[in-house]
Parts: sequence; C-alpha cells; structure tokens
Amino acid sequence: MKAYRIIASLAVTALLAGCASSNSGEVYSRDQARRTQAVQMGTVQAVKNVQIEGTKSGVGAVGGGVAGGVIGSTIGGGNGSILAAVGGAALGAIGGAVAEEKITKKNGLEITVKLDSGSTIAVVQEADVLYSVGDRVRVLTSSDGTTRVVK
Repeated sequence: MKAYRIIASLAVTALLAGCASSNSGEVYSRDQARRTQAVQMGTVQAVKNVQIEGTKSGVGAVGGGVAGGVIGSTIGGGNGSILAAVGGAALGAIGGAVAEEKITKKNGLEITVKLDSGSTIAVVQEADVLYSVGDRVRVLTSSDGTTRVVK
C-alpha cells in the first residue's frame, strides 16, 4: 500500500512539472521560431521583482483526484472504502490544484524600457536574466503580440 502512495505522488509531481511553460525572454515556443519580430531599441528605466502565477490547467486537480481516490480506497472495507475513496478523491483534487499552481509559479521581472522612439513600455518576463537601470536592450515583438526584452 505504501508503494502505491509513493508511486501515485511521484506520478502527480512528474505530471505537474511537465505542464510548466516558460515566460523567459530566452525561450521561444515552436510557433515563434522562424517568424519575423519587430525590433525596437531602448534603455532600461526600472526593474521590479514580481511573481508570475502558476498554471491552473486542471491537470493538478485531475492527478490529485486520481491519487487521492486510489489512496482513499485502501482505507477500510465495503462502504467505508467507497466513502474513503470519494473523500480522498475530493481532497486530492483540491490539493492537486493547489500543488499545480505552486509548482509552476515563477519569479519574474517587470522591466520598464524607454524606447528610442520616446515611448515607455513595461514587459513582464521570467527573472532568468538580470537587467539593471541603464542597460541598452532590444524589445522584440512578434506578430502574435508576444513581447520580450533581450540584451
């Protein structure tokens, strides 16, 4: 029984980790590859640490519900086992949804850039590259509206 719990927990964790997408300025989706991007030059005016919320795709709730139901079904016998399975599934679904959001949450930066054109913009992206006030940067905007700041 203990082995089933460990396997179920590892499966849910692996499933959630696989759902994480990137909001990095250094990572491109398959659809963004080989696409034209508009380039504007600018200077970083401010950098603020922010949190990028995690995903809420429902995968965590489903995975947690399945794991909770399996674990709950091992408790008791007869009707008690059924009730424990249902309760375990409900609690697992709630726990899985919370876990998915927490596991996929990321540290980000709000980067304010004064463009050479005179306008000022702010872009939020993952905090995987350090930016400082005064840095010269390129602001890339793709046709789907995705904007990123790169050095």
